[in-house]
Amino acid sequence: MEILEKIKKDTGNASDLIIKKINITNHEVYLIYNEVLTSGDAINDFLLKNIAFLIDEKIIMQDPFTFLYNSLPSHNVKIVENYTDVLTRLFNGFAILLYDEKMFSMELRASLDRGIVEAKNEIAIRGPKDAFSENFNKNLGLIRRRIKSEHLWMKDLEIGTLSKTKVGILYMENIADKKMIEAIQKKLEKINIDGILDSGYIKNLWKEESILFPTIMTTERPDLTSMALLEGKIVILVDTSPYALILPSFFLDFFHTPDDYYQKNFNISFIRIIRLLAFFISIFLPAYYISITTYNHTSISLDLLLSFIEQRKNVAFPALVEALIMTISFEILRESDTRMASTVGSAVSILGGLILGDALVSAGIISPIMIIVVATSAISGLVFTSIEMSNAIRFYRIFLMILASILGIFGIYIGFATLIIHLSSIKSLFYFYLSPISPFIKTEQRDTIIKAKEKGLKLRNPLLAKKNKVRGEVE
Repeated sequence: MEILEKIKKDTGNASDLIIKKINITNHEVYLIYNEVLTSGDAINDFLLKNIAFLIDEKIIMQDPFTFLYNSLPSHNVKIVENYTDVLTRLFNGFAILLYDEKMFSMELRASLDRGIVEAKNEIAIRGPKDAFSENFNKNLGLIRRRIKSEHLWMKDLEIGTLSKTKVGILYMENIADKKMIEAIQKKLEKINIDGILDSGYIKNLWKEESILFPTIMTTERPDLTSMALLEGKIVILVDTSPYALILPSFFLDFFHTPDDYYQKNFNISFIRIIRLLAFFISIFLPAYYISITTYNHTSISLDLLLSFIEQRKNVAFPALVEALIMTISFEILRESDTRMASTVGSAVSILGGLILGDALVSAGIISPIMIIVVATSAISGLVFTSIEMSNAIRFYRIFLMILASILGIFGIYIGFATLIIHLSSIKSLFYFYLSPISPFIKTEQRDTIIKAKEKGLKLRNPLLAKKNKVRGEVE
């Protein structure tokens, strides 16, 4: 048949493309499927056995095509009229039945994902342990399992001229702002690329207001995704990606975790203060040490200053060079630990942290206090799971170290002002990044750093929720 020859030609007569000819009461039916994308068990149990039954019973059919369409079991059977759709469905795990130039497809996908597993990067201390996988339908199911509402809507897109990746825009129709939904859809539709292999592609192609701080949150946790949807935010799911994208995301969102809402308010408020403290320690501590050992000697007590001088008397390098050596060494160790297997990675950390550090001090390259300062700063930065936030902290840490080595404490003031101006100028979609602090939203102050009791959290963020602004009330 002409269409069979065209399929063979356009696919390069691929070895994994199976074309099986079946005779049913003098009628020729062709079964076409990709053996690596289609489940062999489903082909045998639900398709070939039923066709064999028709052959054995010698059922005479006036219209074999309609009979097959109505008789063969599959939850997703569709008549295909477009040749382009045939190729698209073949490479999406569908089987095609062809009879007399008429075609219909059945979804018989093979399970090629790793199933629902525990979150690896965003560890759940309390609460649900499940995480997204590479299967789009499973990820959507994990969200719908939590939000059993007809108001959870989704818009489907296909991005990538060659990969044809399925992308879903999820939102609560009765809460989210329609203008925000339309803006996100337009941005996604403008993406022109050969293939989208992960949600990170979309994040990188998205024209963000800031090149340092993240304005799109990435998460592998369905509970955090569901919380964002109920706040009026938008979620983007990408097929073959275990990470969902949440828009818009604000600066303070990266100081919150889903576990914050599973524990007592007092404890969570204390932990959030610790996270904020860790943010400033990670950025400012090395710069402050450089400033007091280089210019501003009078800003600390004489005993402490003499202790610093005693430790640095045999060190050949200035404080800035010391700090840069230690910072770069730590980043190399962290990257090695991340890329190595878990058993080898732990050995690398021990070797670098203990032996190398002791050798640097003994050789007079680094002072002991500098190891303490840089290690404290680096450990404080590990509080944040977002890679983009860690990268932004790393940049400002080095930036302030350079300013402190030139201008001392005054350089730190300039760096702090630059940081605040930068954060104040960023926008996530239409909204200011420092919201609800700037602009100040009184009702949202009960869940910023200090978490209030549940009675004080009745109102949703007025920036995001244009309808049903009161939690628990649905119009």
